[in-house]
Amino acid sequence: MSSVLDQKKQIVEEIKAKIRDAKSIVLVDYRGLTVEEVTELRRKCTQEGVDYKVYKNTMMRFAFQEEGLEAFNEFLTGPSAIAISKDDVVAPARITSDFAKEHKNLEFKAGIIEGEIVGVDKIKAIGELPSKEVLLTQLVIALNSPISKFARTLQAIVDKEPQEA
Repeated sequence: MSSVLDQKKQIVEEIKAKIRDAKSIVLVDYRGLTVEEVTELRRKCTQEGVDYKVYKNTMMRFAFQEEGLEAFNEFLTGPSAIAISKDDVVAPARITSDFAKEHKNLEFKAGIIEGEIVGVDKIKAIGELPSKEVLLTQLVIALNSPISKFARTLQAIVDKEPQEA
């Protein structure tokens, strides 16, 4: 009997370790998704370094409570899965939001963004943000644009000046 209890304690410790180090967590209801659809979502999450896993609500409830996030327990009803990222704040919300656009059965419950519990609306808003790489690329382009224009202007001035023989 104690081996079952030990297994449950081990699962709670696993969940605690994941949520303790997480930059963001998205809790979803996957009811109505086929096995293939859940596998597709899990694959998309894995490709971007997001851990997507189904745990029993009871195990998650113990883990969130022990990590001081007992207010999150009110969302642990019905079938629940969590998408967790240790690196990218936006990734779980973006991946699940994109997936929910094509698969209406995936429903958001709540999330935790950098330690703050957030509702469905905020998760969806965060999900609309581009990835970190895209944002950095946009920043580089924005910073490079004035320099490029200045260089082209200087080149045009040089090209217009009469050449000395």
